[in-house]
Amino acid sequence: MKIIDLRSDTVTKPSQDMRLAMMNAVVGDDVYGEDSTVNLLQEKIAKLFGKEGALFVPSGTMSNQISLRVLTELGDEIITEADAHIYYYETAAPSILSGIQIRPIKSDKGMPVLDSIEDAIRPDVYYFPTTKLIALENTHNRHGGTVLDINYIASVRQLADKYGLFLHLDGARIWNASVATGISLSEYGSYFDTISVCLSKGMGAPVGSLIVSDKARIKKALKWRKIFGGGMRQAGILAAAGIYAVDNNFKLLEIDHRNAKQFASYLNRISLISCNLDNVETNIVVFNLDNRIDVKLFVKRCKENGVLLSAIGGQAIRVVFHLDVNIEDTNQALNIIESVIKSLKK
Repeated sequence: MKIIDLRSDTVTKPSQDMRLAMMNAVVGDDVYGEDSTVNLLQEKIAKLFGKEGALFVPSGTMSNQISLRVLTELGDEIITEADAHIYYYETAAPSILSGIQIRPIKSDKGMPVLDSIEDAIRPDVYYFPTTKLIALENTHNRHGGTVLDINYIASVRQLADKYGLFLHLDGARIWNASVATGISLSEYGSYFDTISVCLSKGMGAPVGSLIVSDKARIKKALKWRKIFGGGMRQAGILAAAGIYAVDNNFKLLEIDHRNAKQFASYLNRISLISCNLDNVETNIVVFNLDNRIDVKLFVKRCKENGVLLSAIGGQAIRVVFHLDVNIEDTNQALNIIESVIKSLKK
C-alpha cells in the first residue's frame, strides 16, 4: 500500500538529481570557512534576499534562535503572533538560550492588529522588560499557510522604526509567499533586520536553514552558531542540496499550491468537514471535523488506509502538500478521507 504523507512538507526526500548534486559536491571544512559549496549557497541566498550575508545552519529553529540571540540582551522581551512557530513550537528556546520572554498577540491570519502591537511595546520603566523586536512569520504555519500582506509588513516596519525596534522574519516558507504573490525575495528582505529561511520544507532539501542579514550580524551569528553547537564540517554535501533546491524546486512550489486549493475545494463537499477556503493561499490546508467525529480515531483510520495527517488541536486537521505528492495522490487522499468520514458517522 502506498503511503501518502500529508503531515508536513518536511517529509520530502531528495530526488535522484539532488542526490547526485550532493554526491558530487566540492567540500572543505566549513568551520574554517573553507567549504566552497557552503560559501556558494550563503552568497546565493544573501543575494536573493538583497542582504550582505547569510549563514548556513542545521535547522529552522536554530536559525530563528540565533537571530533572536544576536538582536537581544538578557531580560529583553519580543513581540510575536500567538500561534507563531517561535512561540508555539520551539520548546521555550528564547527563554533558555537568550534569557528573553515572548509577548504573544492573537490574530486571525497571522497579522496582529497594529494597534495591538503598539500597545504591547513596553514603556521605558525600570520594572518592565525592554521590548527589543517584533517577529513575523510568513507564510504562517498554524493559520494554514496564509501570506502576510506586503503593505502590512511595511506598516510593521514603520512601527518598529518609530520605537527603535528590530524586525525579524521567520521565513521558513517565504519561498511559498513569493511564489503565491509574485513579490520578490529581495523586496520581502528589505523590511527585516534578520530573516530565517528553510530549505528542508517545500524546497525539498534533506536538511538546512539560513540566517540572512548584514555582515556585522552574520559575524555575531557565526559565534552563536558555534556556541549553540551548530558548526558543521564538510557541510557542502548538504549545501549542494540547498543550491539544487533553489535552482530547481523553487519554481515547483506553484504545483503544491494548486494541489492544496483543489484539495480544499473538494473537502467542503464532504459531510462533517468544513474548510475556510479564503485561508488556503499556499501549500497548507487546515480543516475542521464535526464534533461528532473523534479526531484521534479519524487520523488513525486514515493512516490505516494510507494517508498520514496531523491533528493540531481541537477538531482541526492540517495537511501540507509538497514535492512528493502529485495530483493522483491528492485525489486518492480525498477518496480515503471521504471513505473514513462515512465509516465514522454516528
